[in-house]
Amino acid sequence: MRLRLWLTFLLLFSRLLTPALAHDFTGQVVGVIDGDTIEVLHNKKAVRVRLQGIDCPEKAQAFGNRAKLATSDLVFAKSVTIESHGQDKYKRMLGDVFLSDGTHVNRELVAEGWCWWYQKYAPEEIILAALEAAARLAHKGLWADPHPIPPWEWRKRAKG
Repeated sequence: MRLRLWLTFLLLFSRLLTPALAHDFTGQVVGVIDGDTIEVLHNKKAVRVRLQGIDCPEKAQAFGNRAKLATSDLVFAKSVTIESHGQDKYKRMLGDVFLSDGTHVNRELVAEGWCWWYQKYAPEEIILAALEAAARLAHKGLWADPHPIPPWEWRKRAKG
């Protein structure tokens, strides 16, 4: 019960801290590459956006296709607003993604259990940490597996 109240407080408080005018652009989602990477139309060009602070299972990994489907269900063919956080090493825009109703897509995917909070690249994201903890406790999404393999470990094993 306390976790739920604390989580609700954090979510409400975070909406106050997210400036409405700080978004970089709004466009239609024209592609979903995987659970944490989408393509958004901007100035008639598809911009690849890696969702900041989260890491979904890879497509060939357990729950990878389900994570991609969850992302697609949330955003495909919808108008989204991207708040940029620069670029990653693959030249993808890093961003927070918002639906027109204010839904924070990155957080929603963590809350529904389709990805991990990517602590290595977003250590300050305490809301993502709390959402992941709640999803784990509720055995949501990939947390139904008693021993899910984080994608960064799976990628390391795949390189072998």
